[in-house]
Amino acid sequence: MSTTLLQYNIYSDTKEKLLKEINNYEKIHIVSGNPEVLFQGLNDKALFDNFTSNEAIIIPDGVGTVIASKMVKEPVKEKIAGIEVMEGIIDYCVKNEKGIYLIGATQEVLDQCVKNLKEKFPSIKIVGYHNGFFDLDNCKNIIDDVKNKEPYTLFVAMGAPRQEKFIIKYMEQLPCKIFMGVGGSFDVIAGKVNRAPKWMINVGLEWFYRVSKEPWRIKRLSSIPKFLVKVAKDR
Repeated sequence: MSTTLLQYNIYSDTKEKLLKEINNYEKIHIVSGNPEVLFQGLNDKALFDNFTSNEAIIIPDGVGTVIASKMVKEPVKEKIAGIEVMEGIIDYCVKNEKGIYLIGATQEVLDQCVKNLKEKFPSIKIVGYHNGFFDLDNCKNIIDDVKNKEPYTLFVAMGAPRQEKFIIKYMEQLPCKIFMGVGGSFDVIAGKVNRAPKWMINVGLEWFYRVSKEPWRIKRLSSIPKFLVKVAKDR
């Protein structure tokens, strides 16, 4: 099931259904489709081509995307947060003894993230990890390590669009089945950043909570009205 927004097919079913479906793909890039990421894709051919390909699933990760789906009268069933999809994939990998590789964040955050995951899931198979500070065009050591470790899932936490560009550039070379850019999720798992209270998440105010804690994010909100205007014109 999908909702069409500006040539993008946005996944419109539930998170539970998504988690079952993604394992049916030979190789899949899960895109956290908030307005900022989708707007970036409209202005970058490499991003757009991948986002609209059969190797990508765009999830409605953002209240702006949910609003846009209602504007075109094809409402998604629910907002699907990227970090919750990440958690669901980790749970699947743990239960099925699948390997996970983590790329992104600072070394301090990454180390704490790995430590916390191992404490929460003692049997988790984190086969490798690397911080996010490297040249995307000069990272053969990382690519070779991922190839050698053959993880089932690769999580990349370097912010948009850097994480998506990394995935797109190396997706075909790597043996992973699931690729996902997860933004600041390593920081949350590491305990450096807290998610919004449940009630704020439920009423669509998680963005407000994040901006109140990290005011620099306010500049990024400008993509929401720009995206919604494009959707309105395209109806």
